[in-house]
Amino acid sequence: MRSILSAQTQKKHLSFDALRSSLSHCFTTIPDSRVQGRCQHSLHDAMMSAFACMFFQDPSVAEFQRQVQEGKNNNNLHTLFDVQTIPKDSQLRDVVDNVSSEALRPVFKAYFHQLQRAKQLEPFQVLPNLYMCAIDGVYHHSSEQVYCEQCLTKKHRNGSVTYSHGVLQGAFMHPEQRQVIPVMPEPIANSEAGYQKQDCEINAAKRFIAHLKKDHPRLNILIIGDGLFSKAPMVNLVLEHKMHFVFVAKPDDHKYMMQWIADYDHLPELSVNDLRGRVHRYTYQNQLPLNANEDAPLVNYIHYELTNEKGKVTYRNSWVTDMVIDKNNVARLAKAGRCRWKIENECFNTLKNQGYHLNHNFGHGKKNLSHNMYLLTLLAFFFHQIFELSDPDYQLCRKSYVNKMALWETFRTLIIYFVFDSWNDAFSKLLEGRANAKVYQKNK
Repeated sequence: MRSILSAQTQKKHLSFDALRSSLSHCFTTIPDSRVQGRCQHSLHDAMMSAFACMFFQDPSVAEFQRQVQEGKNNNNLHTLFDVQTIPKDSQLRDVVDNVSSEALRPVFKAYFHQLQRAKQLEPFQVLPNLYMCAIDGVYHHSSEQVYCEQCLTKKHRNGSVTYSHGVLQGAFMHPEQRQVIPVMPEPIANSEAGYQKQDCEINAAKRFIAHLKKDHPRLNILIIGDGLFSKAPMVNLVLEHKMHFVFVAKPDDHKYMMQWIADYDHLPELSVNDLRGRVHRYTYQNQLPLNANEDAPLVNYIHYELTNEKGKVTYRNSWVTDMVIDKNNVARLAKAGRCRWKIENECFNTLKNQGYHLNHNFGHGKKNLSHNMYLLTLLAFFFHQIFELSDPDYQLCRKSYVNKMALWETFRTLIIYFVFDSWNDAFSKLLEGRANAKVYQKNK
């Protein structure tokens, strides 16, 4: 009986209503600088309407707003997302533009803690009590005409200038888990006019590490990154924040360290043959200076090669880490290093090409609109990732459709013609007439 109640409690924390409630709480606590007597629509309703557009993966805010102005959709936005009045497209953009992006950080923390509470993060441990967070940069706005003071600039030989917005994104992941758990990103943006040097991925990563530790002070974190980060300043920063790291280490970028490695007569080695006839070969060495400076951090080095059944090397890479390497963990650490690609494929590629329209221009604004629309898109993605991890109804829906885009296209059609009192009702309608379409009943 106790285990059944525990499972029900876990599911309740990750239900649609619980996740939407966390989002609503955040939106209602955001300071609103507008003159309240003149506001036709609340900040909550504007933000939630924008989120609903991202949630249903609609490529056009204007078209989505036009549709939800109609009666049935108005009711759906009210019953599912607790929106009382629906702002027009221009009103929505103005409100979202003026919201401080940092005001959305609590939602990412709340969703993460709800996953923890429901024991859904335990399978993400790459080593006992160690969680892996991969980091990488991605750009979501680029234009030669539309820009603001925060835009990064790139001048071309023909005299034209490209303006862009980007973020340093982090996501918790595991080599054997399909889902990824995004965290609050750090914008790559110029903070003020008259800057001497543009912001960059490295500087954003430094801010990201500090914020990540502050958001999750008790979590034991392993940072995964590409060769851009395997330099002393970043290594030292990660260690100062009591985190671990596995960073790509290209030989040409670490010639001094490679000379040290070449001086060894023999390196510890592990070879593993898999069931497909491939050979995984690991060589490693502990306690190497990262560079030639006297205060260079000491790191531990892994080199990995994958040879196919025909004897051809099909993959090779090398990493540095602060974790002591031995034959018991070298394969896991290398696998963690290789897992960095998941932030590209499972996060960025999904946001760009699987219905979230990351590269679509939802509006630039004068302050925070571009970045806030990215954050709302990321929160919708986070919402869906939680469904994939924990919701049997969503998992059943996902299996019964060709792909995610087809599923959400059907959802967008349904909300035009039907009013749903609950998220469970929407799932029931979505699966109506399909084989094995039994919808699990949830505790609301």
